[in-house]
Amino acid sequence: MNALTISSHGGLDRVECRDDVPEPELHSRTDVRIRVRAAALNHLDLFVVSGLPGVTITPKWILGADACGDVEAVGADVAHVRVGDRVVVNPGISDRTCEYCLAGEQPLCPRFRLLGEHLPGSMAELLVVPAANVRSIPRSTSIEHGAAFTLTTLTAWRMVVSRARVQPNENVLIWGIGGGVALAALQICKQIGARVWAVSSSAEKLRRAKATGADELLNRSEIDVAKAIRERTGKRGLDVVIDNVGHATWPQSLLALGRAGRLVTCGATSGPMVETDVRRMFWNQWTLMGSTMGNDAEFDAVVDELRAGRLLPPIDSVFSLEDGRAAFERLASGGQFGKIVVRVS
Repeated sequence: MNALTISSHGGLDRVECRDDVPEPELHSRTDVRIRVRAAALNHLDLFVVSGLPGVTITPKWILGADACGDVEAVGADVAHVRVGDRVVVNPGISDRTCEYCLAGEQPLCPRFRLLGEHLPGSMAELLVVPAANVRSIPRSTSIEHGAAFTLTTLTAWRMVVSRARVQPNENVLIWGIGGGVALAALQICKQIGARVWAVSSSAEKLRRAKATGADELLNRSEIDVAKAIRERTGKRGLDVVIDNVGHATWPQSLLALGRAGRLVTCGATSGPMVETDVRRMFWNQWTLMGSTMGNDAEFDAVVDELRAGRLLPPIDSVFSLEDGRAAFERLASGGQFGKIVVRVS
């Protein structure tokens, strides 16, 4: 079958579309095989290409996590989807047997794995995953929106709703507006009724964020973000910071937080090591939280939003599978606003 792959780590020149990748088969009575119509890129995919500590790939490694497609076959014990259904995929795979899974917290599973990183990915004509990771959606939903939806929206939902517990009228800072998680967080915060402060180094991305609902715009290439926030809030600071950048933004994130503020992070695109003045942390009674993906209940919640036509991710661009390397180059450029989609079949 056709698939977008790498056979070794390195630069984007390693990304290639191949037509000789073996087709996956059902291995369990609870598996589902999907004919993938479209997949979407995440920043994680760039890390997979360049190489991640402790992650081993085998040649013809299939890239990608997100997918939207049609069910082609189901195991004997699968009941909630059937052949022909249009579906989206939760790319976080857990063992379903550990204490965390049994408590409904699948992302905390010690054997939690992601498609494209720990398991062969979604940018292939066929994909086999556990049925628990699949939900049906209306055929009126575009395959591009379906493909671009799950990882970023699920991640943002857990950060905003479950972890930070953002409330109406609270002030929320979101770094890196234009990226998938940041835009999903913006949409979710506005749906809740919060006030969003969007940060980018691009005036164009800030303009588009304003059109998407952002209330305050902060161009980090022109101003000191934390200082500007202190000035605009009369030194109060903000209630919540959504940070998926890490090293480069951490000091400013903390300076932007008000008393009893909450910071939630899901990534470290600029580097994993950060410093925190614990005296300011306990004096201001901050809550600093990590977050990864989402559990089954959160997956159900975001898919309900998709079915209702809400929280649709902005689509930056669409590429064919054969032109998949160009999709990666677009992501690596940092110029995108919204999700980059690859049409598979």
